[in-house]
Amino acid sequence: MNNKKRNIVFLTGTRADFGKIKALIQSLEKHTEFEPFIFVTGMHLMDEYGYTLIEVERCGFQHVETFHNHTDEATMDLTLAKTINGFSAYVKSINPDLIVVHGDRVEALAGAIVGSLNNILVAHIEGGELSGTIDELIRHSVSKLSHLHYTSNDEAKKRLIQMGELEATIYTIGSPDVDIMFSDKLPDLAEVKEYYEIPYESFALVMYHPVTTELDSIYENATKLVESLIQSGKNYVVIYPNNDLGSKRILKAFQKLNTNSRFKIFPSIRFEYFLTLLKNSEFIIGNSSAGVREAPYYGIPTINIGNRQMNRVIGSEIINISCEKKDISEAIKTAETLTLDKSKTFGNGNSAALFIESLESSTIWNVNHQKQFKDA
Repeated sequence: MNNKKRNIVFLTGTRADFGKIKALIQSLEKHTEFEPFIFVTGMHLMDEYGYTLIEVERCGFQHVETFHNHTDEATMDLTLAKTINGFSAYVKSINPDLIVVHGDRVEALAGAIVGSLNNILVAHIEGGELSGTIDELIRHSVSKLSHLHYTSNDEAKKRLIQMGELEATIYTIGSPDVDIMFSDKLPDLAEVKEYYEIPYESFALVMYHPVTTELDSIYENATKLVESLIQSGKNYVVIYPNNDLGSKRILKAFQKLNTNSRFKIFPSIRFEYFLTLLKNSEFIIGNSSAGVREAPYYGIPTINIGNRQMNRVIGSEIINISCEKKDISEAIKTAETLTLDKSKTFGNGNSAALFIESLESSTIWNVNHQKQFKDA
């Protein structure tokens, strides 16, 4: 490699995807051959969702750019267009050698579009996975627009190969947040409880996101969840949904919890603090990917409601149920009795090291910018 550092830009639009890529960015911060840049947009800049730009800034990264891309939850297409416009201008100002996007949000799609149409290498983190709803369409679209793929397991790799991606462009590195999950830098539970003023000796976590293809039933289903949680008599830490279409309907249902002392509700929680809460919770309930990815690593039961994760859900520690109150109530009772083994479905906590190893090789920098399709 020549003496000039390669510029690598990471795009983040939510607290969730930042938790996934944080370890990768940190691994490049002191590297002599790479210069990381972070383009921060989306939910990070929205006050009602905790203004999580603060969490990015706390990391002390040298190059952080912010861009307000949000239009309205009902106009994701316009948000996509606005993000493309802003990110395109930023990319032209720093001339990156590689654009790194994660997952299945419109911000990731914008980043992949900008990169592929400007002849810049695009790397997609955690492509090739299955879930459901609109996320599925976006994730696979991002994969087809990307030149490099960093998958969380071999099953995801196989799906990308099915989609015609070249095996040589796929690197299985696990899920990067596992690096942080088992680091020695997580705060202890007492510190987290004090910071967020959580008084409970025992508690469960609630994370319930909108299913955009089921808009008409979102409020009704969220209300059933709320009523079931109240009736359970347990303590809960509730975290706001993401800002997808329908999130305002969930927040309206959550208003019933505002005056109940057994519920602490937060727009967002710092990622490391969230992991400590998850690790020490009785269970997690809702439809967040945290319940089917992170929770099993800690041996924490998950009550997965509805269709949002229906194609991603595996493992005996996950209780899959409908949105009906009786099913939710029964699942809460069942979760109390589960004794679980800890999963390693999404890697071993060395994603950053494997990511660096791939970048230090000349192989990826010689990848053909003209996408190839591999016939089965």
